[in-house]
Amino acid sequence: MAHTPGALVDELADLARDRGVDCAVAIGGGGAVGLAKTTALSVDGVEVVAIPTTYSGSEMTPLIGITRDGVKRVVRDMRVLPKLVIYDPGLHVGVPPDVTGPSGMNALAHCVEALYAEAPNPVIGMFAEAGIRHLTKGLPAAVRDPNDLSAREDALYGAYLAGTVIGVTGVAVHHATCHVLGGTFGIGHGEANSVILPHAAKFNAEAAAEPLARVAHAMGAENAATAIYDLAAGMGVPMRLADLGLGEPDLDRAAALVVEHTKYNPRPLDIAGVRAMLQAAYTGERP
Repeated sequence: MAHTPGALVDELADLARDRGVDCAVAIGGGGAVGLAKTTALSVDGVEVVAIPTTYSGSEMTPLIGITRDGVKRVVRDMRVLPKLVIYDPGLHVGVPPDVTGPSGMNALAHCVEALYAEAPNPVIGMFAEAGIRHLTKGLPAAVRDPNDLSAREDALYGAYLAGTVIGVTGVAVHHATCHVLGGTFGIGHGEANSVILPHAAKFNAEAAAEPLARVAHAMGAENAATAIYDLAAGMGVPMRLADLGLGEPDLDRAAALVVEHTKYNPRPLDIAGVRAMLQAAYTGERP
């Protein structure tokens, strides 16, 4: 299940009310955690327990995205923040690379965008850099060997930090783009993150030079956009929008929607600039 569809949200809320539910336990990826969060949002008194098996970090955030009528909107509400999160690397053993890699790219994007957030926070910045280091170390190793518990621990710690930072700061053009690609065009969130993040970093390279230099340093590289691209390519995650079911004629509409729905970005947005970013992501060129 992707993007927490509104119809399913309503159905689950009705069921929770009818059964007198007071706790929603989510075991799984970001979709499962998100659905449990919507129950807490819709039904008074429901608390969430999250046991994540992927790496988005959403279990650490008071954020929930719900898709209705082809539009994905994000709500911030402390009621949806899980009261208990259980991290167990053993539950991740055998999670396939095509889940590990893309979900981890989502976590990496949380850390990157936290560093050039509208209201930067020095403590959160340290958390974000640490998250990048652990994700850069753990994710490729977990992709190479899904049974590597040490790699899973690194990836999970990075995911925890990623969720913590994005829950305090906010998102910019990268996540706004991924929400458009998911909510309107049906592309999986992890896959969208994998494709878009290096191009969003390049898009913001001049306007967010210092934060992106910190990203590069945390990755042990000189250029953030190139390092992110190479990390993704090395894990075998999707690298081109063209491979995710998006047609080139869709890019114009997507660019307009991204500009409409992006509330903040360090570089001012215009349709031509976003369209160029999407074109690079469509062909998968290395930044």
